[in-house]
Amino acid sequence: MNSSEPQLDVSMLPMMKIHDWFDGPYPARVRIALAEKGMLSRIEFVSVNLWKGEHKKPEFLAINYSGTLPVLELNDGTLIAECTAITQYLDVLDGSPILTGQTPVEKGLIHMMTKRAEIEFLDAVSVYFHHATPGLGPQVELSQNAEWGGRMRDKAVRGMHYFDSLLKHQSFIAGDTFSMADIAVLGGMIFASLVKLHVPDECEALREWHARMQERPSVQEWRAMVEHGAPQS
Repeated sequence: MNSSEPQLDVSMLPMMKIHDWFDGPYPARVRIALAEKGMLSRIEFVSVNLWKGEHKKPEFLAINYSGTLPVLELNDGTLIAECTAITQYLDVLDGSPILTGQTPVEKGLIHMMTKRAEIEFLDAVSVYFHHATPGLGPQVELSQNAEWGGRMRDKAVRGMHYFDSLLKHQSFIAGDTFSMADIAVLGGMIFASLVKLHVPDECEALREWHARMQERPSVQEWRAMVEHGAPQS
């Protein structure tokens, strides 16, 4: 995807804050996108400890009503939650979108596949984690439904098969170019690994795609951040 618009010098962009947790699957989506855009140096990360339930405390709920991470905070106090919305904002900020598409067709396909990655895979793993495993612990998991969690685990596996079927015929989730949709599926794979939900052996195309994704500098930068440990708030 080549942009006809001039690309801004990233170093000229304003500093921003992102409220997240260093190894969370959803925060990973935004961090990988930032690395793809070369914007990590413009971000101050504010740590919100998921395991202590800080995202459900009144102080954080005043920032994000839904009590979810990550949240982007701009210099003027504007708060943008939801991974897709944050990535959309960041991708066009420098005048050279590479993750959300250039043409109307590209934009539509990428948005469609990102939504499917969330519904069919990433969010299903999340429900499994929160309902059919200890999740974030009794202080956070106040109401669990193990049967529902198990159904969502099965849905996530079906999602893996779906994306495997796509990747048998194309290089990336939304077509021939790496995009926000690939990052969403990567988030699902990260979450699946955390809950030890294994990719079926027969999903060879998905496994091959995932191996290729591990070679991307942005994914390696994300992994280095995780290995470095939790940032100080």
